[in-house]
Amino acid sequence: MKFLSRLLIGLFILALTVSILILAGGQLVSSMRDSEGDQRRRPSGFERVFAANVDTLSSETVVPSISTFGTVRSARSVEIRASVGGTLVKLSPQFRNGGLVAAGELVFQVDPANSESSVSLVTSQLTEAQAELVAARAALVLAQSEVEIAQTQRSLRLQALAREKNLQERGFGTGVAVENAEQSLAGAEQSLLNQEQALAVVNTRIWRAEAALERAEIALQDAQRNLEATRVVAPFEGILGDVSAVLGRLVSSNEKLAVLIDPSAMEVEFRLSYSQFSRLVDAQGEIRQNRIVTTFDRDESAPEIGATILRIGAEVGEGQTGRLLYAQLDSNAKSLIISGDFLEIQINEPPIERVAQVPASAVSAEGAMLLLGEDNRLEEIPVTILRRQGDILIIGDVPFGREYITERAVQLGSGIQVRPLRPGDPQEEAAVAAPPAEPEMIVLDEARRARLIAAVEANRRMPEDAKTRILGQLNAPEISPAVVERLESRMRN
Repeated sequence: MKFLSRLLIGLFILALTVSILILAGGQLVSSMRDSEGDQRRRPSGFERVFAANVDTLSSETVVPSISTFGTVRSARSVEIRASVGGTLVKLSPQFRNGGLVAAGELVFQVDPANSESSVSLVTSQLTEAQAELVAARAALVLAQSEVEIAQTQRSLRLQALAREKNLQERGFGTGVAVENAEQSLAGAEQSLLNQEQALAVVNTRIWRAEAALERAEIALQDAQRNLEATRVVAPFEGILGDVSAVLGRLVSSNEKLAVLIDPSAMEVEFRLSYSQFSRLVDAQGEIRQNRIVTTFDRDESAPEIGATILRIGAEVGEGQTGRLLYAQLDSNAKSLIISGDFLEIQINEPPIERVAQVPASAVSAEGAMLLLGEDNRLEEIPVTILRRQGDILIIGDVPFGREYITERAVQLGSGIQVRPLRPGDPQEEAAVAAPPAEPEMIVLDEARRARLIAAVEANRRMPEDAKTRILGQLNAPEISPAVVERLESRMRN
């Protein structure tokens, strides 16, 4: 029994050793095959040449443009307000949002009854003031006459006193007669003084009557102005907006009822960065190019509308940068543009000479581009980017006449050899125009076809629609070799 047990153990060890040797031999053979495959796949010693699109740097004069956006505002608009309070008794048929009113047309009218009463009352007060002034002037004439009479009486009394004194000196008169003459003269002077005081009172009365008349005239003007203020007319031809009134409504003084906008005085306000603004002005700060073109944003069917830059904003504004500009839209925008529209603006800059235009894909982020050198090898040079116009760059300080790479790729760099593809190259046109070649089809023998059909039908992980499509291709007279290769590789795995 011990001999038999040792024999079995020895046979087991022998079988295990043989299995290990067979496995090692299989691994050796597999490694040799992989090595041969790697040797076949090893690249040759030739340099790889990439195809690249090239173009020529040409010198030209370019007119760059600045693209920005702006908002339309009315340069001439007024608020329609009620100057006096009252009830609205008249409204214009156009008193509605979007209504067009002519210059001088009645917009609305407030009930004028109170204003008309005020005018009548002030008119009567004016009449009274005029009558008082007439009476005062008549009293003045009488007072002046009385003053003249008093002056005459004083003169007579003075002459009588002189005569009595003369008679007394010659011995014909008496002292009593002289005293009587002096008393008569004193009474005449007192009467003259009283008449002069009366004249002063009459003059004061006239001044008061004139002041009262002036106050009455001013009050009448105010009353007439308030009466006229009950009628509100359009100061210019325009369109009404923000209307908030109906007939019969009670309005208060200075209440806003509408806004009148002049459609022929539209402006567009837009903002430019300081660098963009600096390219539009000269050394004296004057704008060299004041004509711009506006259009509706992203609307290709909208017509272009010209405008003229009129003025520059007085201040930057809190939280803002650059410069705010205002441009007057041309007259043909009257029926197209309304206040609040958002427009795209194009401004042409002064021309730049001796520059080149290249695609943005030709220049790296560091500002370098690749030129085609000797033996079609690439050279990298720095360039100066003057403007960015969408996908086009305007560059300067470049060797005009040299060819450059229009589309930089990751594998391209300085010293790399390329196969240039120039615009209009017959080979490139043929490559673009030629349709892709149809793959060659093969005919399967029946045994191979049956084996592939059985493998597809036995595959449970394949979707039903894909299985139906592949079975249809296998049952066709001809089939693509790529499909057959893919199916057989799955069968081997």
